[in-house]
Amino acid sequence: MNYRLVISYLGKFLVIIGICMLLPIPWAIYYRENLLPLLFASLITVALGLLMDHCFNQQEDKGLIRYREAFALVTLGWILASAFGSLPYLFSGTIDSLANAYYETMSGFTTTGASILTNVEVIPKSILFWRSLTHWLGGMGIIVLLVALLSQLGVGANQIFRAEVPGTGVEKITPRVAETARILWLTYVIMSLILAVLLWLAGMNLFDSLCHTFATMATGGFSTRNLSVGYYNPTIQWIITVFMFLAGANFALYFQALRGRTLRGFWKDPEFKLYAAIVLIATLMVAFTIRDLYPFGEPLIRTSLFQVVSIITTTGYASVDFGVWAPTGQLILLLLMFIGGCSGSTSGSVKVGRLRIILKQAANELKRLIHPGGVFTLRFGDRTITDEVCINVLQFFSLYILIFTGASVLLTSMGIDYLTAFTAVASNLGNVGPGLGTIGPAGNYSALPDAAKWLLSLVMLLGRLEIFTVLVLISPAFWRR
Repeated sequence: MNYRLVISYLGKFLVIIGICMLLPIPWAIYYRENLLPLLFASLITVALGLLMDHCFNQQEDKGLIRYREAFALVTLGWILASAFGSLPYLFSGTIDSLANAYYETMSGFTTTGASILTNVEVIPKSILFWRSLTHWLGGMGIIVLLVALLSQLGVGANQIFRAEVPGTGVEKITPRVAETARILWLTYVIMSLILAVLLWLAGMNLFDSLCHTFATMATGGFSTRNLSVGYYNPTIQWIITVFMFLAGANFALYFQALRGRTLRGFWKDPEFKLYAAIVLIATLMVAFTIRDLYPFGEPLIRTSLFQVVSIITTTGYASVDFGVWAPTGQLILLLLMFIGGCSGSTSGSVKVGRLRIILKQAANELKRLIHPGGVFTLRFGDRTITDEVCINVLQFFSLYILIFTGASVLLTSMGIDYLTAFTAVASNLGNVGPGLGTIGPAGNYSALPDAAKWLLSLVMLLGRLEIFTVLVLISPAFWRR
């Protein structure tokens, strides 16, 4: 492990985070709020980052990032981002507890959207903007942003990109990973601009449109309103529904569509087709179960589709309080928490691609029982899935369920009721946000003990970095020379 190299790049990373803390300042000026919390937080973060880079920078080590350095940089980068990103909350007095501030910030960067704030409408606008901005930065990946900006990483960029980008594997758009990262971020920015304009035209003010754009494109879920998206008119709800669905698809497909000027790639992609089918079927099932609660027609379809898309993409917005739904409707949403969006999207959870591989592998095993001598290959569209990938997917799913079970038991041991504990872990591990019980869409996580918030912060990190990237750091062999 080249510790000097890791610390140096963590310093560069902190400089980026510190500079981003200055972006809410125009809103503080506009709304006549105190600038000092953001200025002090930015100054401390940038100063420490520059000090780390200056003291540990080694010019001769450029581009020598290997897997160990990549895993350490990614995991420690997210931990540091959440630690220093909590400073604006603490300095402004918005949140007076370190556990609460860290949880809120980790929830932002991991695009979970779970919150300990009970009344967001009284929070200073500049702090709310920072809160939403953490979503947007974490959505495409703050480490991917580092790769996009620091092209001198060279071959090391590939290691970081593979360690941080979610999904069943990395599909490089271009031969150079740094260029791929820049293209993905450019696509992300363009879609965000389109959404912000549409929300503004539909009746949101500029501040709300930007904050909800950040949360929607990152599939995060932080809102500037206590009623979440339920505060806004049906047109805005439809726009957000569409863009949540788009954000749940593989971003590489958008680049391919723009380059080829055709949408054929979406319908040829097996993962996207399954993703769309799950959304359609789940929406119809939810609409059937809640048909007595909402007027038949557009309101019923809009409410059902919005909540299905919000949960499966792990955005976590709420247009209604689904905590009052019949158990069947709540169960459908709970199951969607374990699915997630497509690989290469900003969504969390297991991902549709992995689910498809698991189902096809199960089908192949049934065929082997019938035809013991048969040879069955597993295909994902035009690609053949190797045994190594299948094993990786099955291991990931097994660890996912194991972590979910263990964390749920730990929460119940803290005196938390089983429904709240069960859905809190499912929601935080899948980076969804709301759960059921006391953490439903009408509640929040403020009542949980500090120990539970620290545990769930770790669970969120495991979910966002897809388990292996974090767990590898606790292996003694990882640190052994």
